[in-house]
Formats: sequence, C-alpha cells, structure tokens
Amino acid sequence: MSQIDTFLKGRPSRDSAIPAAAVLSAPERLVGIGFRCWMAGFQTSDIGCWEQAWDEFSRAVGPEDAKPLMTELACWVRAVQDTAERRIELNAAQCRQFCRDECLAISMVAACQHSACPAFRACAVALPGCNEIDEAMDCAEEFAMRLKDANQMLSPGTVFMGAGLLSPGVGNG
Repeated sequence: MSQIDTFLKGRPSRDSAIPAAAVLSAPERLVGIGFRCWMAGFQTSDIGCWEQAWDEFSRAVGPEDAKPLMTELACWVRAVQDTAERRIELNAAQCRQFCRDECLAISMVAACQHSACPAFRACAVALPGCNEIDEAMDCAEEFAMRLKDANQMLSPGTVFMGAGLLSPGVGNG
C-alpha cells in the first residue's frame, strides 16, 4: 500500500502545519509527497527518495503519465531549492502529516491550478523565503498544468491552506 493510501486519520500532532494530511484529497497528498521526496533527494543525495516519488506518481497516474509529471516536479523543486534563502523543512519520509513548507508547496500548486495569483505569489515568496521567485513560479505553473492533464486537480480550498501559514505582509510587493 502506498504512503498516500496509508495517511493517518487520527489526531493531529502539535508539530504539523495542518491537522492531518488525511483531510487532503489524493492529488494534494500526491503533490505533498512528491515535493517531500524530491526535495529530500536534493538535500541528502539519496536516489531512493526520488525512487519513492516515482513509485507514488506511477501508482497514482500510471507510468506513462508519471514521466512528464516527474520532469516538471523535478524542475519545480530544483527551482525552489536553488532560490531558497533558508533550508526547506520537510517531515520524515514516512510521516503521515505535512509540515509548514510542505503545505506551502501544496498550496502553491493549488493556487496555480485555480488562477489564484495573489495566493500563488504569496506561497511562492514564503516557501523559499526570498523575492526571486520567477523560475519557481514558472516551474510550478508547468507542474500544475501537467497535473491537470493527468486529471490530478487540487481542491480550490487547498489554495487557502497556505494562507494561514504566512507571515503578515508576505507576497505583497
């Protein structure tokens, strides 16, 4: 059974940014796990992290649709990593909840899919902690489009999940 299928439906931890990942639909969990695994691969140089992302995506959409998704996921996560002015925080691979940065990543993609530009920009600034976000935004748009092509639509409500995680004034400017 995949990580996506086994997310805990119990009580949230105080350390999680959202009550429990189980409240999210499969596309949101796919984006969160993909972001977590791909970023962990960059941070640790462990190819096993990327293999885990591949397994999740190919299980969710099939190997043919997973290929372009993985290309765009890698581009987006690399752009976030390369522009980040701080270390991007991730929960452990097997954790059943998403942390703040993982939630911002999910909200960023949801905002892009639903043309919620102010929220998209705010998440794009908050996630790497900088204002040089053009490449990350471009890559997120491509990833969001590929997800849509693979019938992986994130909920419009997910756009606002990241809003509660932003500091006042983030993304204004």
